[in-house]
Amino acid sequence: MTDLSAALVRAWLPERPADGHKGTFGRVLAVGGSVGFTGAPVLAARAAMRSGVGLVFLGVPRTVWPVAAVKCDEAMPFPLPEDGAGRLSLEALAPLAERLAGCDAALLGPGLGRSAALDALTPALLRRASCPVVLDADGINALEGHIDVLSEAAAPLVLTPHDGEYRRLMGRWPGEDRVSAAQAAARACRAVMVLKGHRTIVAAPDGRIWRNTTGNHGMAKGGSGDVLAGILLALLGQGMEPGEAAAAAVWVHGRAGDRCAERLGHRGMLPGDLIEALPEVWRDDLES
Repeated sequence: MTDLSAALVRAWLPERPADGHKGTFGRVLAVGGSVGFTGAPVLAARAAMRSGVGLVFLGVPRTVWPVAAVKCDEAMPFPLPEDGAGRLSLEALAPLAERLAGCDAALLGPGLGRSAALDALTPALLRRASCPVVLDADGINALEGHIDVLSEAAAPLVLTPHDGEYRRLMGRWPGEDRVSAAQAAARACRAVMVLKGHRTIVAAPDGRIWRNTTGNHGMAKGGSGDVLAGILLALLGQGMEPGEAAAAAVWVHGRAGDRCAERLGHRGMLPGDLIEALPEVWRDDLES
């Protein structure tokens, strides 16, 4: 197991050519949101924009779209077919598959909600995606009881469960040996596993494993995981290998949290503050 550090993350980050344009730095797609959960996909999209990617498309249910559009200046929200409760319907599959064809990475899950249609939509998208996909939050919950569908995925996967999502995914709690739990899930799912919590563990299916060294209890608030998902999405979109992208995102996310705690204190910091701290992390901690 390797402890993450600034030096390690710095060595992994891709070069940014001086003559690069927005296409050079990747196109990514985030999918999520539902009535009552409009903030999660926006936080993910904003975090991705703050993490160096060139273009961020944000697919949300039609009812949620006006809210997302008001909140997003840099990312590009677009409306998708929905059910009667403000969640994506299975009819969203066709337009999402069309968008995926032109993207370098995708994220499914923040604020998505639960329904039978979403349980069907998730594996259907995995079969069609030719780019790496991050499954977060309800994107993971949609696999409850049938992780076998992950074997049908057409591209590399990264899953980002907290303990409760791990239990739904694997049918048991991770327990005290979180390293073994993350490794077991990575092998079973054939995906990079980000087991979130104090000293988050990142395990790749090939046996590589990293332990995070950044972060603090001020980050234990709803929305922090959405920020992490957005950072990870951006790094994948810029061409990083999935295991290294996940490990780097975890370290950067925690380092942003540590900067917020130093400036604002643990009680008062918010997930949005993590996003605003990201430029300092990229510039002061990771630029060589």
